[in-house]
Amino acid sequence: MLDHLIDRAAFAVSSPDTPQVQREFAEGRGWKFTMVSHEGTSFAEDMGYIGEYEGKPSFWPGVSVYRKDGDRIMRVSDTSFGPGDDFNCIWNFFAMLPEGANGWEPKYSYT
Repeated sequence: MLDHLIDRAAFAVSSPDTPQVQREFAEGRGWKFTMVSHEGTSFAEDMGYIGEYEGKPSFWPGVSVYRKDGDRIMRVSDTSFGPGDDFNCIWNFFAMLPEGANGWEPKYSYT
């Protein structure tokens, strides 16, 4: 899907990890898209992607779309990622199984 997406818009993934950690993680999953680090910034909080998990601050996955308007960059839409979202087609496949997703969540590694 990346080729289709970048034909229409710029695309990057932002995380609080250092660039080195991002590189290693991306290589392990075969990711080819641009990654940027927001480590040490308020970006995730400003965008509403920090919540709470088990009483501790936690990063929430999601996507935002931005548009440049002159010298300003404006967020025009956003949504979160999670079970059943429209961005990971595996949920549609799991929905066809007799037991559905049955509590499945993505893993960091399948090896």
